Amino acid sequence: MIQAVVTTDFAGLDLVHRGKVRDMYALPGHDDKLLMVATDRISAYDVVMNDPVPGKGRILTQISLFWFELLGDIVDNHLITADVTEYPAVCQPYADQLRDRSMLVRRTQPLTIECIVRGYLSGSFWSAYQHNPTVCGFALPAGMRESDQFPRPLFTPSTKAALGTHDENISLATMETMLGKERAREVADVSIKLYSRAAEYARGKGIIIADTKFELGLLGDKLILIDEVLTPDSSRFWPVDEYQPGRGQASFDKQFLRDYLSTLEWDKTPPPPKLPAEILEKTRARYEEALRRLVEG
Repeated sequence: MIQAVVTTDFAGLDLVHRGKVRDMYALPGHDDKLLMVATDRISAYDVVMNDPVPGKGRILTQISLFWFELLGDIVDNHLITADVTEYPAVCQPYADQLRDRSMLVRRTQPLTIECIVRGYLSGSFWSAYQHNPTVCGFALPAGMRESDQFPRPLFTPSTKAALGTHDENISLATMETMLGKERAREVADVSIKLYSRAAEYARGKGIIIADTKFELGLLGDKLILIDEVLTPDSSRFWPVDEYQPGRGQASFDKQFLRDYLSTLEWDKTPPPPKLPAEILEKTRARYEEALRRLVEG
């Protein structure tokens, strides 16, 4: 049985941030580096569940490492190494816990926005579209169905919300005000290129990437891809062979968990409901299938 890692606590390392899934540590004597650890926590509707998905952090890490390598010619990323034997000495007492679920990364200045790219009409965009075909400043074609593909991928930035609160979509003009025109254009271009390359590759492996969220940061003045990338936590993955516009899709991501939660009388605020073992196991199976198809298929 896989032992779940819910929270980490490494003496001698300085916890700088505990997110929905990842714990981030500063390393004494290595001010330019961070240790990023993917736990088995899972969130939905911006609420972290009390029940983990055992092994999930390892799956996320392996998928991210794969994409960092495949997409490295589009934009540099923050990865230094994921080989625990190459981590600084202060990390070595925790090697067994860190193996396969952590990365040593460069410390960057994260951008203050989320970089979202959408290839298909789903999620919050579908909800908004049903009321008004102009969504976040994009005049979408009339008569689109749920899960229809857009004529071209859309870059739709949002704010970064504090833990437990919701991100908010912003216009491209607002992003330009926040980042400056030139940087905003670079961010949008890089995000579209990353999504387009990944979507083409994934389709060949039987997966539609309906949308995804990238994190970008600055190393000096250089734009860098950071955090996780194109995982089932940050993306919608649909099986190609089951795709049918006009409805919600089967998925290899946490939409399965969201769908289960939507059947409960829960107001999507803490505390979260107890998750049945069957739901956790089926969620893990979907994540494993995404890994198998993308990396091993």
